[in-house]
Amino acid sequence: MPDTKVLLVDDDSQILAFVSRQLKSQGYRVELARNGREALDTAAEFLPDLIILDLAMPVMDGTETLERLREWSRMPVIVLSARNDESLKVRALDLGADDYLTKPFSVAELLARVRASLRRTQSGGNPPNQNVPSLSGGGIEIDFNRHQVRRGGAEVPLTRTEYDLLHCLATNAGKVVSHRQLLQEVWGPEYGGETEYLRTFIKQLRRKLENDPSRPRLLLTQPGLGYRLVFPTS
Repeated sequence: MPDTKVLLVDDDSQILAFVSRQLKSQGYRVELARNGREALDTAAEFLPDLIILDLAMPVMDGTETLERLREWSRMPVIVLSARNDESLKVRALDLGADDYLTKPFSVAELLARVRASLRRTQSGGNPPNQNVPSLSGGGIEIDFNRHQVRRGGAEVPLTRTEYDLLHCLATNAGKVVSHRQLLQEVWGPEYGGETEYLRTFIKQLRRKLENDPSRPRLLLTQPGLGYRLVFPTS
């Protein structure tokens, strides 16, 4: 914990002061940035373990900042925004955010989400499945020991969150996995209602794994319940 570094990015000086004080009280090392351009420079130098990022900022807004950050880094990002519309939330997740929290927010919830995000990163994702080293079908192969996914023999680059979600579905292959179970296994026990996260990441996985993402044959939706991974034989 003493060596865990957090970069806090917001143009509101009161938010910066308040959140940084809360983070420091928990033992985190905190650096501040007041716009996206400053955030990118600081991230490259400070190399934080986590970024907390506002979206509405001068000079460079949070969405552009996130897009540029993902060109060279996979460090976890929690978006902290006053905007609560789902389209913006989905866009932020699409661009590579790991979580999204709306202002005004509970300090306890923010700290819980910080811990959950760091826990996912520091654990290195789900452990290998010792009983079933790999699964294959439908043109894809999942190697649990190497944390690799191949499609047609070529490795498919997945983000940590994408792999963790696929891992959860694959270890329950053929079964419907509920929204709540997926959220809690991939994001942590603090989650349960953020179904837009699942829609966004399932969409990303379909783009990477399905022959026709608009007519999925591997990653199936069970309306109102959850998702299911199947391996078609033809």
